[in-house]
Amino acid sequence: MKKTGRILKLVLVFSAAAVLLSGCGEDRRKYDQAGKDLEQGSYEYALAEYLECVEQGLLPARSLRGAGLSCLRLGRYQEAAEYFSRALGTEKLEKALRKDLLEYRATAYLRNGNYDQAMADCQVLVAENGKDPQVLFLAGSVALAMDSYQEASADFTEAYKNDSSYDMALLIYEEYMSRGMEADGIGYLETANSGEPKTADDYCDQGRIHYYMGDYSAAASSLSTAMNKGSTEAILLLGMVYTAQNNIANARIMYEQYLNKGAGDAKAYNGLALCDIAEGSYDAALEHIAAGIKTSNTTEMQNLLFNEIVVYEKRLDFATAKQKAEEYCIMFPDDQAAQEELAFLKTRVGES
Repeated sequence: MKKTGRILKLVLVFSAAAVLLSGCGEDRRKYDQAGKDLEQGSYEYALAEYLECVEQGLLPARSLRGAGLSCLRLGRYQEAAEYFSRALGTEKLEKALRKDLLEYRATAYLRNGNYDQAMADCQVLVAENGKDPQVLFLAGSVALAMDSYQEASADFTEAYKNDSSYDMALLIYEEYMSRGMEADGIGYLETANSGEPKTADDYCDQGRIHYYMGDYSAAASSLSTAMNKGSTEAILLLGMVYTAQNNIANARIMYEQYLNKGAGDAKAYNGLALCDIAEGSYDAALEHIAAGIKTSNTTEMQNLLFNEIVVYEKRLDFATAKQKAEEYCIMFPDDQAAQEELAFLKTRVGES
């Protein structure tokens, strides 16, 4: 069993000028620690730390934003939306911060099924930010969830018109695929791959598109060219292609080569764990998963933790697998496959 990470739905980048707080160095360290905990996946700790900052009046809008993000990662979407709303109610918000908060609140509403509220935020975002491609992508995602297919198509088309990148094509494709409408998204991948590659990055992007389209032979060819031109990312992607082809020996070589270049990407550790699982080396898989967790972001953390459940199940340690699945479902409540896995594991340990 393999858990493949979905592309992040939103690429929200927020950068703010440093805030100098006279006499508040100790408090600022608490805020900074909350940020580290959030980045490392310690969402409960981050939430408590951000709320402590809110109580102390330390960077209230940003602390409330952090609390909202922690709840968003924990799957507590209504609570997340409430924190984002409180942050939006603070005075003198910079334009970038207001946009960021509205995007995250719309995302929380979307995930919680509050589509009308999500769309209302999107309409404000579009009015205030014009043709911003990320805003248009988010609006399209909400429209798609509301079964407003023509509106979604118009938003996605405009988003791609303003950001004709491989990443945007993949975002739109993944959004359609998540709704069982893969045919509607495939055109974006085909358009993105219609140009003639020149640089290592071009060949790498081309190979990634071929990979997501399931054309593994073409993907391997493009990624090999990218790798020969010096692309480190192509090595990792080539490992993923070999994994999809069940070419475990070559996949392992690629993941190890990637790590040997000093790129401590959790995806490579996850790839090695998948190789270990395929070969029945479950102790090695757990070691690679543990190593990956230390360097993972939210998306790859999800893949690693899911595969950890798989390892314990394959070892017939159903009690531990069930415990891990319960912890996973708290962190990622939207994962239907994990909910089904948990239900299965409960039958294995004699629970109804």
